[in-house]
Amino acid sequence: MSWTDDTARAALKRLFDTAIRAADPRAILAGHLPEPPEGGRIVVVGAGKSAAVMAAAVEDAWPQEDMSGLVITRYGHAVPTRRIEVVEASHPVPDAAGEAAAARVLAAVQGLTEKDLVLALISGGGSALMALPAPGLTLADKQSVNRALLASGATIQEMNCLRRHLSAIKGGRLATAAHPARVVTLAISDVPGDEPTVIASGPTVPDPSSFAEARALVAHYGIALPPAVAAHLDAAAEETPKPGDPRLARAEYRMIATPQLALEAAAAEARRLGLTPLLLGDALEGEASILGTALAGIARSVRAHGQPVAGPAVLLSGGETTVTIRAGQKPGRGGRNTECLLGLALAASTAPELAENIWALMGDTDGIDGSEANAGALLAPDSLARARQLGLDPRAMLASHDSQSLFDRLGDCIVTGPTLTNVNDFRAILIA
Repeated sequence: MSWTDDTARAALKRLFDTAIRAADPRAILAGHLPEPPEGGRIVVVGAGKSAAVMAAAVEDAWPQEDMSGLVITRYGHAVPTRRIEVVEASHPVPDAAGEAAAARVLAAVQGLTEKDLVLALISGGGSALMALPAPGLTLADKQSVNRALLASGATIQEMNCLRRHLSAIKGGRLATAAHPARVVTLAISDVPGDEPTVIASGPTVPDPSSFAEARALVAHYGIALPPAVAAHLDAAAEETPKPGDPRLARAEYRMIATPQLALEAAAAEARRLGLTPLLLGDALEGEASILGTALAGIARSVRAHGQPVAGPAVLLSGGETTVTIRAGQKPGRGGRNTECLLGLALAASTAPELAENIWALMGDTDGIDGSEANAGALLAPDSLARARQLGLDPRAMLASHDSQSLFDRLGDCIVTGPTLTNVNDFRAILIA
Protein backbone atom coordinates (compact mmCIF):
# COMPACT_ATOMS: atom_id res chain seq x y z
CA MET A 1 0.00 0.00 0.00
CA SER A 2 1.14 3.52 -0.75
CA TRP A 3 0.90 5.47 2.49
CA THR A 4 -0.66 8.84 1.79
CA ASP A 5 -1.97 11.22 4.42
CA ASP A 6 -5.50 9.95 3.90
CA THR A 7 -4.63 6.24 4.02
CA ALA A 8 -2.39 6.66 7.09
CA ARG A 9 -5.04 8.58 9.01
CA ALA A 10 -7.72 6.05 8.09
CA ALA A 11 -5.50 3.15 9.16
CA LEU A 12 -4.75 4.67 12.56
CA LYS A 13 -8.40 5.39 13.26
CA ARG A 14 -9.25 1.82 12.28
CA LEU A 15 -6.68 0.46 14.75
CA PHE A 16 -8.09 2.64 17.53
CA ASP A 17 -11.64 1.49 16.79
CA THR A 18 -10.49 -2.14 16.76
CA ALA A 19 -8.86 -1.80 20.19
CA ILE A 20 -12.04 -0.31 21.64
CA ARG A 21 -14.27 -3.02 20.15
CA ALA A 22 -12.06 -5.72 21.67
CA ALA A 23 -12.97 -4.41 25.14
CA ASP A 24 -16.70 -3.82 24.58
CA PRO A 25 -18.61 -5.41 27.50
CA ARG A 26 -21.60 -6.05 25.24
CA ALA A 27 -19.50 -8.49 23.22
CA ILE A 28 -17.38 -10.15 25.91
CA LEU A 29 -19.02 -10.08 29.34
CA ALA A 30 -21.50 -12.96 29.03
CA GLY A 31 -18.75 -15.55 28.62
CA HIS A 32 -17.28 -14.66 32.02
CA LEU A 33 -20.43 -14.88 34.16
CA PRO A 34 -20.57 -17.47 36.97
CA GLU A 35 -23.45 -19.89 37.38
CA PRO A 36 -26.40 -18.19 39.10
CA PRO A 37 -26.89 -19.28 42.72
CA GLU A 38 -29.48 -21.93 43.58
CA GLY A 39 -31.99 -20.60 46.04
CA GLY A 40 -30.06 -17.43 46.77
CA ARG A 41 -30.25 -13.77 45.82
CA ILE A 42 -28.25 -12.03 43.10
CA VAL A 43 -27.09 -8.54 44.06
CA VAL A 44 -25.27 -6.60 41.33
CA VAL A 45 -23.09 -3.67 42.37
CA GLY A 46 -20.25 -1.81 40.74
CA ALA A 47 -18.55 1.37 39.70
CA GLY A 48 -16.60 2.69 36.75
CA LYS A 49 -16.91 4.26 33.34
CA SER A 50 -18.13 0.89 31.98
CA ALA A 51 -20.37 -0.03 34.92
CA ALA A 52 -23.70 0.82 33.27
CA VAL A 53 -23.07 -1.01 30.01
CA MET A 54 -21.70 -3.96 32.01
CA ALA A 55 -24.94 -4.02 34.01
CA ALA A 56 -26.98 -3.99 30.81
CA ALA A 57 -24.89 -6.89 29.48
CA VAL A 58 -25.59 -8.87 32.67
CA GLU A 59 -29.33 -8.31 32.25
CA ASP A 60 -29.16 -9.46 28.63
CA ALA A 61 -27.24 -12.60 29.58
CA TRP A 62 -29.49 -13.45 32.54
CA PRO A 63 -32.99 -12.40 31.40
CA GLN A 64 -34.65 -15.07 33.51
CA GLU A 65 -32.81 -14.37 36.75
CA ASP A 66 -34.24 -12.37 39.65
CA MET A 67 -31.66 -9.75 40.56
CA SER A 68 -31.34 -6.27 41.99
CA GLY A 69 -28.56 -3.82 42.56
CA LEU A 70 -26.91 -0.51 41.86
CA VAL A 71 -23.93 0.61 39.78
CA ILE A 72 -22.25 4.01 39.55
CA THR A 73 -20.90 5.48 36.33
CA ARG A 74 -19.64 8.80 35.03
CA TYR A 75 -22.02 11.54 33.93
CA GLY A 76 -23.02 10.84 30.34
CA HIS A 77 -22.13 7.12 30.52
CA ALA A 78 -25.51 5.70 31.59
CA VAL A 79 -27.40 3.23 29.39
CA PRO A 80 -30.95 1.90 29.86
CA THR A 81 -31.31 -0.99 32.32
CA ARG A 82 -34.36 -2.84 33.64
CA ARG A 83 -33.50 -4.28 37.05
CA ILE A 84 -30.14 -2.80 38.02
CA GLU A 85 -30.23 0.87 38.96
CA VAL A 86 -27.67 3.18 37.37
CA VAL A 87 -26.48 6.35 39.14
CA GLU A 88 -24.24 8.92 37.46
CA ALA A 89 -21.56 10.80 39.38
CA SER A 90 -18.46 12.93 38.87
CA HIS A 91 -15.04 11.87 37.61
CA PRO A 92 -12.12 12.45 38.18
CA VAL A 93 -12.99 14.53 41.25
CA PRO A 94 -15.76 12.86 43.31
CA ASP A 95 -19.04 14.56 44.16
CA ALA A 96 -22.00 14.16 46.51
CA ALA A 97 -23.89 11.94 44.04
CA GLY A 98 -21.05 9.44 44.06
CA GLU A 99 -20.74 9.55 47.83
CA ALA A 100 -24.46 8.89 48.34
CA ALA A 101 -24.48 6.08 45.77
CA ALA A 102 -21.40 4.47 47.33
CA ALA A 103 -23.16 4.36 50.70
CA ARG A 104 -26.10 2.63 49.01
CA VAL A 105 -23.78 0.12 47.32
CA LEU A 106 -22.23 -0.76 50.67
CA ALA A 107 -25.66 -1.15 52.26
CA ALA A 108 -26.89 -3.35 49.39
CA VAL A 109 -24.36 -6.10 50.12
CA GLN A 110 -24.88 -6.28 53.87
CA GLY A 111 -27.03 -8.89 55.59
CA LEU A 112 -26.54 -11.54 52.90
CA THR A 113 -26.14 -15.30 53.41
CA GLU A 114 -23.86 -18.01 52.05
CA LYS A 115 -26.46 -18.82 49.39
CA ASP A 116 -26.34 -15.32 47.91
CA LEU A 117 -24.17 -14.01 45.08
CA VAL A 118 -22.73 -10.52 44.83
CA LEU A 119 -21.68 -9.71 41.27
CA ALA A 120 -19.30 -6.73 41.32
CA LEU A 121 -18.80 -4.89 38.01
CA ILE A 122 -15.57 -2.91 38.26
CA SER A 123 -13.84 -0.72 35.67
CA GLY A 124 -11.58 2.28 35.42
CA GLY A 125 -12.83 5.43 37.08
CA GLY A 126 -14.50 3.51 39.87
CA SER A 127 -12.24 4.96 42.54
CA ALA A 128 -13.52 8.52 42.07
CA LEU A 129 -17.09 7.46 41.26
CA MET A 130 -17.53 5.29 44.36
CA ALA A 131 -16.17 7.75 46.90
CA LEU A 132 -17.19 6.90 50.46
CA PRO A 133 -14.89 8.63 52.96
CA ALA A 134 -13.51 6.70 55.91
CA PRO A 135 -15.05 7.57 59.30
CA GLY A 136 -13.99 11.05 60.37
CA LEU A 137 -13.37 12.28 56.82
CA THR A 138 -15.63 14.32 54.56
CA LEU A 139 -16.24 14.45 50.85
CA ALA A 140 -14.48 17.81 50.77
CA ASP A 141 -11.40 16.12 52.26
CA LYS A 142 -11.40 13.49 49.52
CA GLN A 143 -11.96 16.09 46.80
CA SER A 144 -8.98 18.08 48.04
CA VAL A 145 -6.73 15.02 48.07
CA ASN A 146 -7.92 13.94 44.62
CA ARG A 147 -7.11 17.31 43.08
CA ALA A 148 -3.67 17.28 44.66
CA LEU A 149 -2.99 13.75 43.42
CA LEU A 150 -4.01 14.59 39.85
CA ALA A 151 -1.48 17.43 39.75
CA SER A 152 1.30 15.64 41.64
CA GLY A 153 2.74 13.39 38.95
CA ALA A 154 2.00 10.29 41.05
CA THR A 155 1.30 7.06 39.17
CA ILE A 156 -2.16 5.50 39.25
CA GLN A 157 -0.79 2.77 41.54
CA GLU A 158 0.44 5.38 43.99
CA MET A 159 -2.77 7.41 43.82
CA ASN A 160 -4.90 4.38 44.57
CA CYS A 161 -2.72 3.27 47.47
CA LEU A 162 -3.58 6.53 49.18
CA ARG A 163 -7.23 6.40 48.12
CA ARG A 164 -7.65 2.91 49.61
CA HIS A 165 -6.57 4.20 53.01
CA LEU A 166 -9.02 7.09 52.97
CA SER A 167 -12.07 5.00 52.05
CA ALA A 168 -14.82 3.05 53.77
CA ILE A 169 -15.47 0.87 50.71
CA LYS A 170 -12.21 0.41 48.75
CA GLY A 171 -9.24 -1.83 49.46
CA GLY A 172 -11.38 -4.95 49.98
CA ARG A 173 -13.94 -3.35 52.28
CA LEU A 174 -16.85 -3.89 49.88
CA ALA A 175 -16.18 -7.65 49.79
CA THR A 176 -15.80 -7.93 53.56
CA ALA A 177 -19.15 -6.17 53.98
CA ALA A 178 -20.72 -8.85 51.75
CA HIS A 179 -19.37 -11.77 53.83
CA PRO A 180 -20.49 -14.62 53.97
CA ALA A 181 -21.99 -14.27 50.46
CA ARG A 182 -20.01 -15.37 47.43
CA VAL A 183 -18.46 -12.38 45.62
CA VAL A 184 -17.52 -12.59 41.93
CA THR A 185 -15.88 -9.54 40.42
CA LEU A 186 -15.88 -8.95 36.67
CA ALA A 187 -13.26 -6.32 35.90
CA ILE A 188 -12.08 -4.29 32.94
CA SER A 189 -8.50 -3.21 33.52
CA ASP A 190 -7.39 0.34 32.84
CA VAL A 191 -4.10 0.18 34.73
CA PRO A 192 -0.55 -0.88 33.86
CA GLY A 193 -0.03 -4.45 35.00
CA ASP A 194 -3.76 -5.19 35.44
CA GLU A 195 -3.31 -5.22 39.22
CA PRO A 196 -6.71 -5.81 40.89
CA THR A 197 -5.81 -3.66 43.91
CA VAL A 198 -5.34 -0.68 41.58
CA ILE A 199 -8.42 -1.04 39.36
CA ALA A 200 -10.97 1.28 41.04
CA SER A 201 -8.79 0.96 44.18
CA GLY A 202 -9.67 -2.73 44.60
CA PRO A 203 -12.99 -2.71 46.50
CA THR A 204 -13.29 -6.51 46.42
CA VAL A 205 -9.70 -7.73 46.81
CA PRO A 206 -7.25 -7.80 49.73
CA ASP A 207 -4.88 -4.86 49.99
CA PRO A 208 -1.22 -5.63 50.76
CA SER A 209 -0.30 -1.94 51.14
CA SER A 210 -0.28 -0.09 54.44
CA PHE A 211 -0.94 3.27 56.06
CA ALA A 212 2.84 3.67 56.33
CA GLU A 213 3.18 3.39 52.55
CA ALA A 214 0.40 5.92 52.05
CA ARG A 215 2.16 8.38 54.37
CA ALA A 216 5.45 7.84 52.53
CA LEU A 217 3.79 8.69 49.20
CA VAL A 218 2.36 11.90 50.63
CA ALA A 219 5.82 12.90 51.84
CA HIS A 220 7.52 11.95 48.58
CA TYR A 221 5.22 14.08 46.42
CA GLY A 222 4.89 16.91 48.95
CA ILE A 223 1.11 16.67 48.94
CA ALA A 224 -0.62 19.15 51.24
CA LEU A 225 -3.31 17.30 53.18
CA PRO A 226 -6.39 18.60 54.97
CA PRO A 227 -5.84 18.28 58.75
CA ALA A 228 -8.43 15.51 59.12
CA VAL A 229 -6.75 13.43 56.40
CA ALA A 230 -3.31 13.85 57.95
CA ALA A 231 -4.70 12.82 61.33
CA HIS A 232 -6.43 9.78 59.80
CA LEU A 233 -3.21 8.57 58.15
CA ASP A 234 -1.20 9.13 61.34
CA ALA A 235 -3.71 7.26 63.50
CA ALA A 236 -3.81 4.24 61.15
CA ALA A 237 -6.69 2.99 63.28
CA GLU A 238 -8.11 0.35 60.94
CA GLU A 239 -5.99 -1.24 58.23
CA THR A 240 -7.50 -2.47 54.98
CA PRO A 241 -8.22 -6.24 54.77
CA LYS A 242 -5.02 -8.14 54.00
CA PRO A 243 -4.30 -11.33 52.00
CA GLY A 244 -5.53 -14.33 53.95
CA ASP A 245 -8.44 -12.48 55.58
CA PRO A 246 -11.13 -15.20 56.05
CA ARG A 247 -13.88 -12.75 55.06
CA LEU A 248 -12.42 -12.73 51.54
CA ALA A 249 -12.19 -16.52 51.18
CA ARG A 250 -15.23 -16.62 48.86
CA ALA A 251 -14.21 -13.63 46.74
CA GLU A 252 -13.25 -14.41 43.12
CA TYR A 253 -11.82 -12.02 40.54
CA ARG A 254 -12.26 -12.38 36.76
CA MET A 255 -10.52 -10.03 34.32
CA ILE A 256 -12.70 -9.76 31.20
CA ALA A 257 -10.80 -7.10 29.21
CA THR A 258 -7.26 -5.73 29.44
CA PRO A 259 -5.00 -3.30 27.58
CA GLN A 260 -2.93 -6.20 26.25
CA LEU A 261 -5.94 -7.87 24.64
CA ALA A 262 -6.88 -4.58 22.96
CA LEU A 263 -3.33 -4.11 21.65
CA GLU A 264 -3.27 -7.66 20.29
CA ALA A 265 -6.53 -7.04 18.45
CA ALA A 266 -5.07 -3.85 16.95
CA ALA A 267 -1.91 -5.72 15.94
CA ALA A 268 -3.95 -8.33 14.08
CA GLU A 269 -5.79 -5.55 12.25
CA ALA A 270 -2.48 -3.84 11.40
CA ARG A 271 -1.27 -7.00 9.67
CA ARG A 272 -4.44 -7.04 7.58
CA LEU A 273 -3.62 -3.47 6.53
CA GLY A 274 -0.12 -4.41 5.39
CA LEU A 275 1.71 -3.00 8.41
CA THR A 276 4.20 -4.84 10.60
CA PRO A 277 3.08 -4.29 14.21
CA LEU A 278 5.51 -4.01 17.11
CA LEU A 279 3.95 -4.18 20.56
CA LEU A 280 6.05 -2.10 22.93
CA GLY A 281 4.02 -3.08 25.97
CA ASP A 282 0.72 -2.43 27.70
CA ALA A 283 2.19 -0.71 30.75
CA LEU A 284 4.27 2.25 29.58
CA GLU A 285 4.32 4.95 32.24
CA GLY A 286 6.17 8.14 33.08
CA GLU A 287 5.87 11.81 32.20
CA ALA A 288 3.77 12.08 29.03
CA SER A 289 6.02 14.39 27.03
CA ILE A 290 9.14 12.41 27.94
CA LEU A 291 7.54 9.18 26.78
CA GLY A 292 6.71 10.94 23.51
CA THR A 293 10.40 11.76 23.06
CA ALA A 294 11.38 8.14 23.75
CA LEU A 295 8.82 6.82 21.25
CA ALA A 296 10.20 9.20 18.62
CA GLY A 297 13.62 7.63 19.14
CA ILE A 298 12.27 4.15 18.47
CA ALA A 299 10.41 5.38 15.39
CA ARG A 300 13.61 7.00 14.12
CA SER A 301 15.45 3.66 14.42
CA VAL A 302 12.70 1.93 12.45
CA ARG A 303 12.95 4.52 9.70
CA ALA A 304 16.74 4.73 9.55
CA HIS A 305 17.82 1.15 10.27
CA GLY A 306 14.77 -1.09 10.00
CA GLN A 307 15.24 -1.92 13.69
CA PRO A 308 13.72 -3.25 15.87
CA VAL A 309 11.27 -3.82 12.98
CA ALA A 310 11.30 -2.93 9.29
CA GLY A 311 8.73 -0.54 7.88
CA PRO A 312 6.08 0.05 6.94
CA ALA A 313 5.37 -0.58 10.58
CA VAL A 314 3.21 0.53 13.44
CA LEU A 315 4.40 0.84 17.03
CA LEU A 316 1.62 -0.04 19.48
CA SER A 317 1.62 0.64 23.21
CA GLY A 318 -0.65 1.15 26.17
CA GLY A 319 -0.35 2.23 29.77
CA GLU A 320 -0.98 5.46 31.61
CA THR A 321 1.37 8.40 31.63
CA THR A 322 1.33 11.32 34.03
CA VAL A 323 1.39 15.08 33.60
CA THR A 324 3.03 17.02 36.41
CA ILE A 325 1.74 20.55 37.04
CA ARG A 326 4.28 22.76 38.75
CA ALA A 327 3.26 24.60 41.90
CA GLY A 328 1.50 27.84 40.97
CA GLN A 329 1.25 26.90 37.29
CA LYS A 330 -2.10 27.39 35.57
CA PRO A 331 -2.30 24.69 32.90
CA GLY A 332 -3.95 25.14 29.54
CA ARG A 333 -6.24 22.67 27.78
CA GLY A 334 -4.48 19.37 27.67
CA GLY A 335 -4.53 15.67 28.45
CA ARG A 336 -1.86 13.04 28.82
CA ASN A 337 -2.36 11.67 25.29
CA THR A 338 -2.21 14.98 23.45
CA GLU A 339 0.80 15.94 25.60
CA CYS A 340 2.60 12.70 24.72
CA LEU A 341 1.72 13.22 21.05
CA LEU A 342 3.10 16.76 21.01
CA GLY A 343 6.27 15.55 22.74
CA LEU A 344 6.62 12.95 19.97
CA ALA A 345 6.07 15.56 17.26
CA LEU A 346 8.72 17.93 18.59
CA ALA A 347 11.27 15.14 19.03
CA ALA A 348 10.58 13.76 15.53
CA SER A 349 10.96 17.22 13.99
CA THR A 350 14.71 17.13 14.69
CA ALA A 351 15.04 14.26 12.19
CA PRO A 352 13.57 15.35 8.82
CA GLU A 353 13.71 11.83 7.36
CA LEU A 354 11.48 10.67 10.21
CA ALA A 355 9.17 13.69 10.46
CA GLU A 356 8.20 13.37 6.79
CA ASN A 357 7.17 9.73 7.16
CA ILE A 358 5.42 9.44 10.51
CA TRP A 359 1.79 9.57 11.56
CA ALA A 360 0.51 8.81 15.05
CA LEU A 361 -2.70 8.53 17.02
CA MET A 362 -2.88 8.60 20.80
CA GLY A 363 -6.12 8.41 22.71
CA ASP A 364 -7.86 7.22 25.84
CA THR A 365 -10.03 4.20 25.12
CA ASP A 366 -12.81 5.61 27.32
CA GLY A 367 -13.22 8.49 24.87
CA ILE A 368 -12.01 11.25 27.20
CA ASP A 369 -8.40 12.46 27.41
CA GLY A 370 -8.17 14.77 30.37
CA SER A 371 -11.45 16.46 31.16
CA GLU A 372 -12.84 17.56 27.80
CA ALA A 373 -14.78 15.81 25.04
CA ASN A 374 -11.89 14.48 22.97
CA ALA A 375 -10.34 11.02 23.22
CA GLY A 376 -6.96 12.21 22.00
CA ALA A 377 -5.52 13.41 18.70
CA LEU A 378 -3.83 12.50 15.45
CA LEU A 379 -0.39 13.66 14.29
CA ALA A 380 0.61 14.02 10.62
CA PRO A 381 3.95 14.94 9.02
CA ASP A 382 2.79 18.54 8.49
CA SER A 383 1.16 19.08 11.91
CA LEU A 384 3.85 21.34 13.37
CA ALA A 385 4.15 23.36 10.17
CA ARG A 386 0.40 23.92 10.05
CA ALA A 387 0.42 24.92 13.72
CA ARG A 388 3.11 27.53 13.12
CA GLN A 389 1.22 28.87 10.10
CA LEU A 390 -1.64 29.53 12.52
CA GLY A 391 0.70 31.52 14.75
CA LEU A 392 0.99 28.79 17.38
CA ASP A 393 4.19 27.97 19.27
CA PRO A 394 4.18 24.16 19.79
CA ARG A 395 7.07 24.12 22.25
CA ALA A 396 5.55 26.84 24.41
CA MET A 397 2.17 25.10 24.32
CA LEU A 398 3.78 21.86 25.50
CA ALA A 399 5.46 23.68 28.38
CA SER A 400 2.14 25.22 29.43
CA HIS A 401 0.25 21.89 29.11
CA ASP A 402 -1.90 23.32 26.32
CA SER A 403 -1.49 20.49 23.83
CA GLN A 404 -5.18 19.93 23.26
CA SER A 405 -5.60 23.53 22.10
CA LEU A 406 -2.97 22.95 19.41
CA PHE A 407 -4.56 19.81 17.97
CA ASP A 408 -8.00 21.36 18.30
CA ARG A 409 -6.92 24.34 16.16
CA LEU A 410 -5.56 21.90 13.57
CA GLY A 411 -8.84 19.99 13.49
CA ASP A 412 -7.01 16.82 14.49
CA CYS A 413 -8.61 15.98 17.84
CA ILE A 414 -10.24 12.54 17.92
CA VAL A 415 -13.82 12.75 19.21
CA THR A 416 -15.59 9.44 19.85
CA GLY A 417 -17.95 10.33 22.68
CA PRO A 418 -18.07 7.95 25.66
CA THR A 419 -17.03 4.50 24.42
CA LEU A 420 -18.44 2.79 27.55
CA THR A 421 -15.26 0.81 28.04
CA ASN A 422 -11.82 1.68 29.35
CA VAL A 423 -8.59 -0.25 28.81
CA ASN A 424 -6.32 2.72 29.32
CA ASP A 425 -4.43 4.71 26.72
CA PHE A 426 -3.83 3.53 23.17
CA ARG A 427 -0.85 4.72 21.13
CA ALA A 428 -0.15 3.87 17.51
CA ILE A 429 2.79 5.32 15.53
CA LEU A 430 2.84 4.54 11.81
CA ILE A 431 6.23 4.75 10.09
CA ALA A 432 5.98 4.62 6.29
